[in-house]
Amino acid sequence: MKRKSLSSLYVSLGLLFTAVILKAVESAKGKYAHMLFNELFEDYSNALRPVEDTDKVLNVTLQITLSQIKDMDERNQILSAYLWIRQSWYDAYLKWDKDKYDGLDSIRIPSSLVWRPDIVLYNKADDDFSEPVNTNVVLRYDGKITWDAPAITKSSCVVDVSYFPFDSQQCNLTFGSWTYNGNQVDIINSLDSGDLSDFVEDVEWEIHGMPAVKNVITYGCCSEPYPDVTFTLILKRKSSFYIFNLLLPCILISFLAPLGFYLPADSGEKVSLGVTVLLALTVFQLMVAEIMPPSENVPLIGKYYIATMTMITASTALTIIIMNLHHCGSEAKPVPQWARVVILDYMSKIFFVYDVGENCTSPKREKEEECKFEGDDGCQRRHKEIRSPLSNRNDDCNLREKLNGNLHSVHGVNVRESVNYCSCYKMLIKNIEYIANCIRDHKANRAKGVEWKKVAKVMDRFFMWIFFVMVFFMSVLIIGKAA
Repeated sequence: MKRKSLSSLYVSLGLLFTAVILKAVESAKGKYAHMLFNELFEDYSNALRPVEDTDKVLNVTLQITLSQIKDMDERNQILSAYLWIRQSWYDAYLKWDKDKYDGLDSIRIPSSLVWRPDIVLYNKADDDFSEPVNTNVVLRYDGKITWDAPAITKSSCVVDVSYFPFDSQQCNLTFGSWTYNGNQVDIINSLDSGDLSDFVEDVEWEIHGMPAVKNVITYGCCSEPYPDVTFTLILKRKSSFYIFNLLLPCILISFLAPLGFYLPADSGEKVSLGVTVLLALTVFQLMVAEIMPPSENVPLIGKYYIATMTMITASTALTIIIMNLHHCGSEAKPVPQWARVVILDYMSKIFFVYDVGENCTSPKREKEEECKFEGDDGCQRRHKEIRSPLSNRNDDCNLREKLNGNLHSVHGVNVRESVNYCSCYKMLIKNIEYIANCIRDHKANRAKGVEWKKVAKVMDRFFMWIFFVMVFFMSVLIIGKAA
């Protein structure tokens, strides 16, 4: 037990001694850091380029880390991003011997005390022209300065919305010196692309890369070259939100347009359905127009809306024309022979259109089947039975007229009564024949109107399938273009 207590005591004393030594070393390093700072910046100026030879080029290494995409404003074509910008260069006047300062190899000082390259974002689209964030720089004994500064940048980005919402965008971030040319300050890529290791996933965009390219441009105003580094941010839009909120409702609404032809003409809702669908698509079109920039490139979903609206407008116009055919009355001309053959004989069978108000189990067809079952003799026998009472009455009257001359001398009073009796039946027969002719004419006129209604119904079915096929192929086409 005594040995264990002694060993634990020795360990505690060793740790305490180590902590005291480290504290003394840190205090010594702090003392040397103050001494180094005072000696380095005694005659230092941050206004001039820190090179011993003015003809020598100062190399600045640039590295960009993309942390987050703040916003992509398609209408104003502005990309807002949160970046970490790292710049490193060598300052010829900020070197020291680390052995002279007790092994002190680096210090951290405010960036405003040292010379900094004036590297800016060329395609900046922000009204704020404030100075960069004054974060500390890391100064090493060999004169290397590393400056890490966060920045929220707003850059102009040419947005191509031709395939919205299945589009991809490429936004450039061009960095270069504002006043120094390539003979004074040269920019070197630290990596072949931007650093995406700390990127926070965006809800709307996917990052497919950020390659970096160095460019050397000679402007018309100056003969010196001006280098810059361009980072191309490749973005792919996540289209699920727009599919479920803009595209899918439009497809479902567009399938309602052909169903307007299936509505009965007497319902009075055929035209109102087409107008309602057209207004709904107009609302969606306005929503897309508010998002997109006012450019000549019409987005893919906008083209789909326009095509669907055109189709619905055509279907509404055709519905009005077909309704006029449906309401043709007895005053209308008879159905032309070509329409009777093409529409009533062939197209009605293709689209399974029966007589207006009838179907396969209608009473009329049941009567026709009964006549076929009984045969032609049965049907004719029925007509004869219906006509027999009137014909018998008429024959009796004719017979009595023939006997008028023989019986006139014997039974004078009875003959007069018989003649009056027969004349009443003749008047009744004439009235019945007049009524029958009127009913026959009415049926003929009604049959003329029924034929026009059947023509309208056949045309309704024909255009319904035509527009269903058009809507289907338009939907497949937009999905194919997106793929």
